[in-house]
Formats: sequence, structure tokens, C-alpha cells
Amino acid sequence: MSAPITHLLDGETVTAVAGEVWSALVGEEEYLVPGFGLDGPPVAGPSAWVTVTGPWNGLVVLTCDQAGTADLTRSVLQMRADEEATEEDVDDVLRELANILGGNVKSLLPGPSVLGLPETGAAPLRASDEDTCRVAASWRGHHLAITIQGATEAPVFTTEVPL
Repeated sequence: MSAPITHLLDGETVTAVAGEVWSALVGEEEYLVPGFGLDGPPVAGPSAWVTVTGPWNGLVVLTCDQAGTADLTRSVLQMRADEEATEEDVDDVLRELANILGGNVKSLLPGPSVLGLPETGAAPLRASDEDTCRVAASWRGHHLAITIQGATEAPVFTTEVPL
């Protein structure tokens, strides 16, 4: 068994990674404002996640508040403010953000590791606090959380080839 995620990554590192991903995908002038950690209130809304399988097994989960998902989708897809974001558009954007966040996090972990395919839905159950690194932020006043959490069950098969 590998060390818990809290021994491998800290909130500052995850926040920095998230800020870079946000700038690249959401927009150069779009900033995440760091917020609370594990003790903060949960973010209620849709989630997307990817599994990481290797010396450390777990998930990288992105959860956005419901009100922010349409704004986020329009921003990433460069839609007009009056355009309606479909549920499929929202899922695609959340999966893409989770996938890129997951790939960046995976590169910081002991390897070799593989990344699973991104999924969306209700946030998966968290492992223990010791094996959870959670950072929260706001964007345009909308709350979101990025949670790097140990697997609560055996890792699932992934389709990525380890590097």
C-alpha cells in the first residue's frame, strides 16, 4: 500500500495545478479564487472524476455548484451568454476538466500510473480524511471543489497505457 495522498500532494500544489488548467481551458483571464479545505461546506452539484491506478489508487473529482455549470460550459465552449448549454454539453465540459486535472495530478504521483476514462454523476464516496486532499475555490462567484481521494473499493480496469 502506498502513502496516503496527503503525504504525496498538498492543497497548494492542487490549487496551482487547477489554476493552470482553468486558465488554459476556461480562459486566460478567468481565475479560480482559492477557498476552503476539508472542513469547508460541501459543494452541491454535478461531479466528474477520473480514476488513477498505480502505486497510489484513487480518484480526482471535480464538483461544481449547479448554478455555475451552465456558465462554465458556455465559457469553455465559447458560447454566447444567451445560448443554452445542454446537459450533454455540461457533462462533456466537466469530464474534460476532470480528465485534464487528473492527468496533471497523475504526473505528480509516483508511477507508473494509468488514468481511467472520465465519468460524471454524483460525487463518489470519499476515503478517509488522511487519504483525501480537497481544495475548494470560486469562479465568478460559483463554488467548486477538487478532491483527490483514495479509492474506497478495488480499482477498476482502465484503458490507458502506462507511460
